[in-house]
Amino acid sequence: MTSKCRHCRNALNASFCNLGTSPFANSLIEPQETGAAEKHYPLELFFCSNCLLVQLDAFETPDAIFGNYSYFSSYSDTWVEHAKRYVEKICGAYKFDQNSQVVEIASNDGYLLKEFVARKIPALGIEPAVNVAQVAQAAGIPTINRFFGSSLAQELVGQGLGADLIIANNVLAHVPELNDFVGGFKILLKPKGVLTIEFPHLLRLMEGVQFDTVYHEHFSYFSFLAAEKLMASHGLQIFDVERLETHGGSLRLYVTHQDNDVGHGSGISSLREEELDAGLLSIDGYRKFPDMVRKVRRKLLRFLLDAEESGKVVVGYGAPAKAVTLLSYCAVGADLLQFTVDRSPHKQGRLLPGSRLPICEPDRIKDVKPDYILIFPWNIKDEIIGQLSYARSWGAKFVVPIPEVTIIP
Repeated sequence: MTSKCRHCRNALNASFCNLGTSPFANSLIEPQETGAAEKHYPLELFFCSNCLLVQLDAFETPDAIFGNYSYFSSYSDTWVEHAKRYVEKICGAYKFDQNSQVVEIASNDGYLLKEFVARKIPALGIEPAVNVAQVAQAAGIPTINRFFGSSLAQELVGQGLGADLIIANNVLAHVPELNDFVGGFKILLKPKGVLTIEFPHLLRLMEGVQFDTVYHEHFSYFSFLAAEKLMASHGLQIFDVERLETHGGSLRLYVTHQDNDVGHGSGISSLREEELDAGLLSIDGYRKFPDMVRKVRRKLLRFLLDAEESGKVVVGYGAPAKAVTLLSYCAVGADLLQFTVDRSPHKQGRLLPGSRLPICEPDRIKDVKPDYILIFPWNIKDEIIGQLSYARSWGAKFVVPIPEVTIIP
């Protein structure tokens, strides 16, 4: 890779994890397209020694990736409950009311903003995927079907709309033009406004060997140190941080304008020290990760091959993007897994990219009665095991692949 860092434009030459090639993870295949060729793209992580940002190269435009999207947040009970708790907490802390303005970037199907609407707090969603935005609009959530950036922020401010609260959950990683995107926050946020950003924490990703969360739609992977540098370069300051258990371990940043005199939470200094101790200031801190990833691959393949030789039936649960990375890197296809299932009707009847696993309705598990159910969205494994508790009646066991293959009876 000879391109430049998407934040500081420093030349990128430090590779620390190569996952081979993979198709775009959310490009589900229609049944009639099974005979068509698929494009695969390099999936390799690079580290910027200047601004500390970990990133992939960009091989496609955001329009091609996110113009029509297959992920709908409302189908995860765990994530919906997370959103409810967030709204209760933020409204309690900042007393938002009918005179406030909330804006969510990448608002998906309105799963979170509906909580503000129910409280009669003015809310606006900005969602680039046409199909997803339409679902939110149909549910009565004011939603603009656009990509967010400095230009749209200027338009909204010109229309008299500034944000008391901007919410950006799991979107920062999806942005190839980081500076334009974060610059939009600076423009749209009112002088005393608050911005909250959630993203999977790079340190937790590495500790938990969560390599399956690496895919082309995730352009960047943030440590706290890298996020702090990014915000500061746009006149924004992080004044508090929370550690979350979502997505295998995430951070929630509380951000405001740099010239605001606000107190800083104690968690900031401890998190900064933790990342420094882990060696995230240099490429040396990342050297062990590839060996950990290869170990996961060996164990998963060994489990699947042993199950096949023993005549056991293994199926998947879920059709998240992480399943595509996992199966592509491990070279697993329909020879070792019969199918996967998913609650979302937007995914059912289609196939996973790469492996071409059919995506079925969850009731298919009752018909087949598999011996093992491999849980791809391991971050909500407790929710899934609860939904599928009936499978224990015929002795089925659950398998979690990350951070290592674990069989749950």
